Amino acid sequence: MRKLLLPTLIIIAASLLLIRIFYLQVINDTFKLKSENNAIKIQYDYPERGYIFDRNGKLLVSNQASYDIMVIPREIKNIDTLEFCGLLNIEKEDFIKRVAKAKVYSPRLPSVFLSQLNKSEFAAFQEKIRKFEGFYFQKRSLRDYDVDFGANIFGFITQVNERLIAKNPYYNSGDLIGKQGVEESYEEILRGIKGVKYIQKDKYNRQIGSYKEGKYDTIAVQGEDINLTIDAEIQRYGEQLMVNKRGGIVAIEPRTGEILALVTAPSYDPSILVGRQRSKNYTLLYYDSIAKPLYDRGLLAEYPPGSPFKILTGLVALQEGVIDEQTTFVCHHGFSYARGRFMACHGYGPHQLNNGIYNSCNTYFASAYMKTINKYPKPADAVDVWANHLKSFGLGDFMGYDLPTGKRGNVPDSKTYKKIYPNGGWRSTTIVSNAIGQGEVLMTPIQLSNMIATVANEGYYYTPHIIKKIKGGTIDKKFTTKHVTSIDKKYFKPVIQGLFDVYNYGTASSLRVQGIDICGKTGTAENFAKIGGKRVQLKDHSIFVAFAPKDNPKIAIAIMVENGGYGATIAGPIASLMIEKYLRKKITRVDLEKRVLGISLRDQYAKLGGMEAAAAIESSPKDSLAIVKKETTKVKVDTTKKIN
Repeated sequence: MRKLLLPTLIIIAASLLLIRIFYLQVINDTFKLKSENNAIKIQYDYPERGYIFDRNGKLLVSNQASYDIMVIPREIKNIDTLEFCGLLNIEKEDFIKRVAKAKVYSPRLPSVFLSQLNKSEFAAFQEKIRKFEGFYFQKRSLRDYDVDFGANIFGFITQVNERLIAKNPYYNSGDLIGKQGVEESYEEILRGIKGVKYIQKDKYNRQIGSYKEGKYDTIAVQGEDINLTIDAEIQRYGEQLMVNKRGGIVAIEPRTGEILALVTAPSYDPSILVGRQRSKNYTLLYYDSIAKPLYDRGLLAEYPPGSPFKILTGLVALQEGVIDEQTTFVCHHGFSYARGRFMACHGYGPHQLNNGIYNSCNTYFASAYMKTINKYPKPADAVDVWANHLKSFGLGDFMGYDLPTGKRGNVPDSKTYKKIYPNGGWRSTTIVSNAIGQGEVLMTPIQLSNMIATVANEGYYYTPHIIKKIKGGTIDKKFTTKHVTSIDKKYFKPVIQGLFDVYNYGTASSLRVQGIDICGKTGTAENFAKIGGKRVQLKDHSIFVAFAPKDNPKIAIAIMVENGGYGATIAGPIASLMIEKYLRKKITRVDLEKRVLGISLRDQYAKLGGMEAAAAIESSPKDSLAIVKKETTKVKVDTTKKIN
């Protein structure tokens, strides 16, 4: 039996090998197609990307025709290089470098020699392309922007890199792909499907017709159109209000989680990242390390939330039963919470929940927070209970929205304080600054907006998202899944009344819009930065959160203006204006509009940039030239077309 085993295995293996060879060579001739690669030219037909519309059907992004010059290095024969370079206005050295790069990719496969020719360049070269063997045109479509805003929302289109080509077989050299914004998030939906044609060539490399009569050819399928949740008008208006300022605005429809506006400032005209100048303009934007126009502050910037965080402090204290609506704390222009420790406050006298909210009393909320922490024998257990309540609002983690970038923010818990105080000894008085949105708490503008939307809904929210409709498709179910907080619904009503009274009697009384019941909360967050290794206090951030109408709210909004000062100075007026613009499609508070449009913080930012530059030069004088170059870059970007 053992003597038969080896011959049997050999016979079986040989039989399987013969069967496989027969299948590949006779039955399945797709591999024959690959083996005949030298006699076949592959042509791709690139579909148009799907169009992008706003929530009301307004066209935001469409397409325009573009042409790439492709090269197959091994097919280049006896061409007049000087004439070629003259037609395309390039240097001979550039020609040599581009051909050499194409050879590295593949001598026999096509790659992009020169991308994104406009119509006049295409027309001039088209007449003489027959003289240049090895070169041909590849038609593509580039983005055509019908608006000059929303760059951070759309993202941009760029060529794939070699790493992605190796990873994803769909893409070839010269293919375009969406980066950042919805172009990246919905790339597979927007890009469509490439068509492929196989052209037979004879031994003289001449085309003689379709291979196998087009048996393997496929037709291009256009990308699907999408509707965003964005309202184009308030997006445009928000960017206009943020000119000469830095920060973010995020507006959400509370009952659905749909993002109505996502503003980052400064921004830029998305059209400058289209065409032959795309790479140059992107480089200028990328290296502007001072204004950071490519940095989406609405999603990425983590700030101390300031006084709007008092809303959560009050809700958690109510839920934990350490206060009720009538609980009273007396304020003496501040709160002495430990020996030598004093938290200043502009309030005075007895404060309960309602006037504690509309007067933004530090004493009231610091006291409520300490009672929450002191409820439990161990502060570590207490701070974890507190943190879990906050996390039920979607804080301290990525929110799961459908944009490719974001930050967690920070909700400190017992692990946080064990790291900060490894020897223990911390208690409620140590971490009381959390009560007023300072301390270790950090939130992004989109988290702030979702927080106030959750309050407007009296305790639930839907994951914020920017996709409203996909033609021929459905949106992810996670965007229609309700998330309920750990705070009982009954505790939201008195807090909402306090937020309403912020506009009636409190810190936003000058920002009322007649006929619209707005609930809101001003905020002024202390702002520190490390400059030259030193912790420096800068001008406070201006913060505001709001929703309207009070009953059946249709919009919730958060505004963060860096170095803007008091919340009612800049952020508050922007909130009132954005709310009225969305609900009424017009502005009656023209006084507020004029004030906001007239505010420029450029001098403030220039001063900060100068401090950073001076610190860098002091620490490393040899880098001073690089800093000057960065400043110069910003000036160049400003003059490219538009940068807010």
